[in-house]
This record gives sequence, structure tokens and C-alpha cells, in this order.
Amino acid sequence: MTAGLERASVVGMIDPLGANDSQQGAGGRIPGAPGIPAFVLSAPEPSAIPVLIAAPHAGRAYPSSLLQDMRQPETVSIRLEDRLVDRIAKGVARGTGASLLFAQAPRAMIDLNRAPDDVDWDMFSRASRPAGHRGLPSRRVRSGLGLIPRRLPGVGEIWRGRLEESDLRARIDGVHEPYHAALASALSGLRERWGAALLLDLHSMPPLAARLGSEPVRFVVGDKFGASCHGSLVGACFSHFAHHGWEASHNRPYAGGYVLERHGRPAEAIHAMQVEIDRSCYLDSRLLEPGPGMEAMIELLSGLVRQLATTVCELAQDSGRGMAQAAE
Repeated sequence: MTAGLERASVVGMIDPLGANDSQQGAGGRIPGAPGIPAFVLSAPEPSAIPVLIAAPHAGRAYPSSLLQDMRQPETVSIRLEDRLVDRIAKGVARGTGASLLFAQAPRAMIDLNRAPDDVDWDMFSRASRPAGHRGLPSRRVRSGLGLIPRRLPGVGEIWRGRLEESDLRARIDGVHEPYHAALASALSGLRERWGAALLLDLHSMPPLAARLGSEPVRFVVGDKFGASCHGSLVGACFSHFAHHGWEASHNRPYAGGYVLERHGRPAEAIHAMQVEIDRSCYLDSRLLEPGPGMEAMIELLSGLVRQLATTVCELAQDSGRGMAQAAE
């Protein structure tokens, strides 16, 4: 099964975005997978709406060396991925004209939603640890899900042995830094054209337990408790989901991570929001392959993106930042 996973991820993972994309590029590099970019950016020029959709945990390009270093590669890879959320992101981008950025490097290699210093140094050989390192590990590191994931509930330790500092540096230089540089540049370009921009960071989650007397929450909208985007954008999300009969929650249990912390600058007219999607809504019963809800989910989120784009434009106009070319 490991070999099948490797073939499916490295050979079959790069889906075309469609012939109508005006501009498409790839960047970064995946250590151990020559020729496969760490991410793909599709940014129509001129942009149709002031929204960038990103999928940082969608990567499925697993180098054979990475799989060999895992204790349970089949289980770990699926558990760490936001399984096939990039297909939703691509469908929504096609339907709305939004810009799109999706990772191809897997989260098992490096987590793009973690800070570059959010490292569990106990994963590394003693010779690789920083001299005099005595800092307390973050909550994410303690949970086993730091910059390089270490362990998973019900699975235990992910890796067979310790890593070297050179492994970490190659992953940061090849994947993490260029991804966030591309994301920042794309958002800056949207703000320049429209006067404001929104990052919609798409993730997926396992089904949440139903609350007493209500339907299970199917979406979690995260804005770092109001720090990463304007409240009217969150309000637009909840209005849209409620109109279509879906239960959603705000920042519980997912408020957003490093992506929102780094790129959400509402005072500078760059807003960032995270949306978690219940995997059972678009995958099959095994939560592995596209299910009957995939197309409906793309349609639902396409409507959301159109509504959010309108709200972003209103925010730009209200702040006096709206650009004349936004009406073209």
C-alpha cells in the first residue's frame, strides 16, 4: 500500500486547473522529490475578485524517503492531510475567479500552518539541537503537532528515528519560506488592485460530536478571536451557512494558526479567515475518496466566496481604499 500511496501522491496528484486560467505558477521544492514544486499558485490577471483561497494541508507528494522514515505511513499520511480539500478549492476558484494557492508538499514533511521556530527539538539528534536551547515548547509542540509533526493520538510516534538539523533547514528553505512569501505577495497584489483583500484558508476536520438538541457542526470559522479579519466577513459566513441550513461554530474548536497570525492584517486591509469543513460532507464513508457531497460542497462554498468578495469590496469603499480599477 505504501508504494500505491507514493504513486498516487507523486505521479497523480497534480490536477490541471483548467485552460481558462490566465496565470499559473509553481514554486518551492520538495526535498527528496526532484521536479515536483512545493506549491502551485493560480492568480488570474487581472484578478476577478479580491479573494485568495489557500489549502496549506492538502499536499500529497510523498517522497519515498519520507515514507520509509514513517512507522505507519498509510495511517499517518491520511490522518495529517486535509484530505482532498484542494479539489474543493480548485472547484471554487474555477467557479468564482478567485486566486488559488495549494500546497503539494505534505503536512507530514512540514506544517505550513506553524511558525518556523515551532520546533520540537527532542525529535533531533543532540548534535543538531541549538546550543543552550532552554525555551519552553509551545502548546502545539507539546501536543505533537509542531512544525514537523511528531505523534498522533491513537498512533503514537510518527518517525522511526531522529532528524538532523539539515533536514529541517531543507524543508524550511524549500517549502515553508517560499510558500509564505508567495502568499504574502499574492495578497499584496489583490489589495493593490481592490483596496482590500481576503485570504480564505481552507482546512478539513473529522466529524464533530453533535451537541445536545442540535445538528452537528459542519463548519468552523476561525479568525483568531477577531484578530485576523473584520467582523462583517465572519458575519457573512454565518449568514450564508445558516441560509443553506448548515450548522457552523466560531473559533471553537479551531481558531486558526500561524497562517492567520502572519497574514491577517485587517488594519492594513488584508483579512484572513480559516474555514474547517467536516470531511464527511464531501468524502465517501471511509473519508478517503470524493463522495456524493463533493460537487454540492463546491457550489456552497462558491456562493460563500462571492458573498465574501462583495463584503471585501464594501470594506475597501468604506475605508476610502477602493480602487478605480476594481470596477473594470
